[in-house]
Amino acid sequence: MASRDIDIGDTRVVLLSDGIFETGRDALIHTGGDAARAAAQAAWGDRPLRMDVNVALLRGPRGIELVDAGTGPSWGPSLGLARTALAAQGVAPEAVDRVYLTHLHGDHALGLLDGEAAYFPRAEVMVPAADLAFFSDPAERARVAAPRQGAFDVARRVATAYGTRLVALPFGPVTAGLDLLPLPGHTPGQGGYLVTPGRPGAAALLLLADALHLADLQAGDPEVGLIFDLDPARAAQTRRAILDRVTAEGWVMGGAHLPGFARVAPDGRGFRLSPA
Repeated sequence: MASRDIDIGDTRVVLLSDGIFETGRDALIHTGGDAARAAAQAAWGDRPLRMDVNVALLRGPRGIELVDAGTGPSWGPSLGLARTALAAQGVAPEAVDRVYLTHLHGDHALGLLDGEAAYFPRAEVMVPAADLAFFSDPAERARVAAPRQGAFDVARRVATAYGTRLVALPFGPVTAGLDLLPLPGHTPGQGGYLVTPGRPGAAALLLLADALHLADLQAGDPEVGLIFDLDPARAAQTRRAILDRVTAEGWVMGGAHLPGFARVAPDGRGFRLSPA
């Protein structure tokens, strides 16, 4: 089993489980068209897709921070477990200094809310500026199919709850030891957070959000996507490009839906993941 905690320089990173999200294999798509999609679904077999939902806890010189916030109680009893996991780490909601969102989907952002109030009473909430702009735009909402409009409501509720503590982040350096990288496709402004060690020769850690949902399947064939990708072709391009970069840079990789931290290596036309 892959490790779920790691030290990156002075920062300790722990993946907290928010639960397991399950959906049917019909959620699989493929940029190669219907035949490629059918082949991917057949290869998966007659079983549901089960995906970890993670919240990353960062403890270090910047204080106590989270990357994403999980679902809270909004998605039923099999999810929303990150709050209990956070308490088990000795972290109360009022102790959290910052929450860095990768994007505004409910399984990443609804955990910020206590009803319509802020669950983290002191925290700043940092959101990729491109994602916040998209999901705050009524014109963009009108162009998106109704079943995919939930993130627009999430953006409005989070903005109302956090007010001036909601901060739009441009891509690039965020603060010492943390950069925000663009990972568009799943949502237009999705970003991944690169935790850097601050010393030469030590590995950095990329928390790559939903650029990868299904570790082995999508690493082996980056053209496989999920119906939750707003722009499937761009999501596939991003997936291949970021796996290439993680490989070239020697980074460790973690994600909101991966079972633990991993290393990446080329493997034929795709990639192979191994536990870090």
